Amino acid sequence: MQFRFGDTPLTVNLPDRAALLAVVAERLRTRQGFALATINLDHLVKLRRLPRYRAAYAAHDLICADGNPIVWLSRLAGKPVALVPGSDALRPLLEVAAREGRGVAFVGSTEDTLQAAADQLMRQIPGLVVVLRHAPAMGFDPTGDEAAGVLAELAARDVGLCLIALGSPKQEEFAALGRRLAPAVGFASIGAGLDFLSGRQTRAPAWVRAMAMEWLWRALSSPRRLIPRYAACAAILPGEAVKALRQRG
Repeated sequence: MQFRFGDTPLTVNLPDRAALLAVVAERLRTRQGFALATINLDHLVKLRRLPRYRAAYAAHDLICADGNPIVWLSRLAGKPVALVPGSDALRPLLEVAAREGRGVAFVGSTEDTLQAAADQLMRQIPGLVVVLRHAPAMGFDPTGDEAAGVLAELAARDVGLCLIALGSPKQEEFAALGRRLAPAVGFASIGAGLDFLSGRQTRAPAWVRAMAMEWLWRALSSPRRLIPRYAACAAILPGEAVKALRQRG
């Protein structure tokens, strides 16, 4: 499944979670590094509007479908992929890092959230070691001096997997810079994943997710912030469906 923004093509190149975990395990084992993006409709809206975001996304090696609309579009295109929500992939990614004996870093969110998530996950996942936590202050520039300093520390500590919880577009921009400055590190942009694991945010119940209605659950939990976002997503869906149909053949 491919999306195109001007001269920038972006391909969803991980068909399912098994493929994601296999690629990540191999890259951690061989210290190749990677940048993983979990694409959804909100990302497509930002990719249309923000050239800098498109450049950051183009630097990502791995892209999976984080949202049922992306899965539906892939089926229209005749190139089906499975749903791989970033929040659901978070723990399996950490388990892979632990099995491969690679240290993990958390960047983003708040210090309290990072500490709570690190404590809980190291208790639950045998062999997991969180070697670095960094909660940036407000106004953090994901391509600035502070970001470069964090990346230098990741490289110096031989971190295998860095989970980035900065929100889009900052997390993808940080990961793109990381591919240049810390090429042996694997970067995964996870949004609110650590907040869910630490208990700072409550995710929709499983039955809501099974009905593909998690977006509505989230919208009702923060309507002023999320309803305009989801309206923008809905507005681009017909056009994306037409583009998907054109990929058949």
